Amino acid sequence: MRLGIDFGTTHTVAAAVDRGNYPVVSFEWGDDFPSVIAARLRDGALRFGWDAVAVEDDDRWVTLRSIKRWLSGSGPQTRIAVGPHEYSITSLLDGYLQALREAILTRSNAGLRADESLEIAVGVPANAASDQRFLTLDAFRHAGFEVHAVLNEPSAAGFEYAHRFRNTITSRREYVLVYDLGGGTFDASLIHMAGAVNEVVTSIGVPHLGGDDFDEAMLDLVLDLLPALEIEGPVRQRLLLACRRQKETIGPHSRRILVDLDPAGLEPVFLKIEDVYAVCTPLVERSLSEMEQALRDPRREEVAAVAWGEIAGIYVVGGASSFPLVPRCLKERFGAHRVRRSPHPFAATAIGLATFLDEDKGYELSDCLTRHFGVWRESEAGGHVVFDPIFEKDTRLPPRGAAPLVKERRYRAAHNVGHFRFVECGAIRDGRPDGHVTPWDEIRFPFDQSLRDVTDLTGVIVDRRDAGPEVIERFECSAEGIFAVTLALPEQAFERTFTIGRSGVTCEALQPQKARPRKRKASSVA
Repeated sequence: MRLGIDFGTTHTVAAAVDRGNYPVVSFEWGDDFPSVIAARLRDGALRFGWDAVAVEDDDRWVTLRSIKRWLSGSGPQTRIAVGPHEYSITSLLDGYLQALREAILTRSNAGLRADESLEIAVGVPANAASDQRFLTLDAFRHAGFEVHAVLNEPSAAGFEYAHRFRNTITSRREYVLVYDLGGGTFDASLIHMAGAVNEVVTSIGVPHLGGDDFDEAMLDLVLDLLPALEIEGPVRQRLLLACRRQKETIGPHSRRILVDLDPAGLEPVFLKIEDVYAVCTPLVERSLSEMEQALRDPRREEVAAVAWGEIAGIYVVGGASSFPLVPRCLKERFGAHRVRRSPHPFAATAIGLATFLDEDKGYELSDCLTRHFGVWRESEAGGHVVFDPIFEKDTRLPPRGAAPLVKERRYRAAHNVGHFRFVECGAIRDGRPDGHVTPWDEIRFPFDQSLRDVTDLTGVIVDRRDAGPEVIERFECSAEGIFAVTLALPEQAFERTFTIGRSGVTCEALQPQKARPRKRKASSVA
């Protein structure tokens, strides 16, 4: 079976390819697989999905939500502490996706055999760095899925728009602006639609902006209403969960909500909806400001800006877009006639991914890089350092299954050791990386043949030399936006290929922390 899978911050959703239809896969408990992992305090045993949700209120377990958010700051060696236990992020991802696969095969309405293959397309945030893309792709493969494609999430949502609203595309209005607000990330893409081809013109993204931030804003509002006291980590997490549950009950006509404070041993409090909207509005406004930056077409030589008259619609998707404040702000700023909400905002990406996999539809995607990739280099005999962009943002990616993009640099080495500092970034200002800068591992490469067997070059003093060997740098960028670099000394028949990734770090999650004391304020407690 072919499936589109949206690995989301709060939930994972799958949609099937079924004879021109793309039904959302339903499980015993509902239409999603929660992105939740639970670790038992006694022995570190793990549970995933709804099995983890079932023990969220059990003091013998510690839960980790929004694991996808950890990916934006992680590398293959990253370790995460859940309570007293520590796990590699790869083992957590593998375990979660193996549980997802098992649930699709045995606990869903997909009607599959236990040994049936699952051919999938996977979504990643538009702003995802190379490491996040690699970790996601690798984990799905380890879990037993056959990954046919990795698409940017708003690009996938564009296929869902094409499936439902193709008749809105005219010769004068061929652009769709996708607004994708999920549980942990915000993305926006400008897509040009002509015939069966969806061409992603440009994309922007914010790695930490979504429904989780609404929950935090609501919790801050609740804590401001309480007496000055200290809230420890596990209690705070449960209060945050209470806020999340109440947020998901808010409708267009809600006037107030009741937040349960039993985990803190306190009476419940009422929040006025206008107070909730007041603390969340700056977050929504930020997403709108970011989205407007995508209104440009870098292919145009004279006028890069795209006029609103050329936009067929703003397509609103993502689970957090169901929060009533979001469509309200969008309509107030851009007009109700421009805003089109997906009938299934939480599943739009999965449905779009499934549509992309449907060969009978014949849809094609022409996507582009959403970030710059380059390296810091010395200049002026080592007197200065400059940033050399290798692959620039908005570079067209190769089609699925095609050979990767390749760029080469040739020069004579001027040092005994090459020291490469690779960087990804959202923007370049005044020749320097800017906008969500992601530094990668620093790579050291022996230009001096006598250093060939040195396993750790960090302690070698770098000195300048004349007439060094010829160096070839070969950079590759795959259809999924994943980078690789090969460094070669052709005169010495020596080369090394490096996996570019972020250094391993240990991250702590859900360790007991004390919140800052808060003062009681005049408020809307009812």
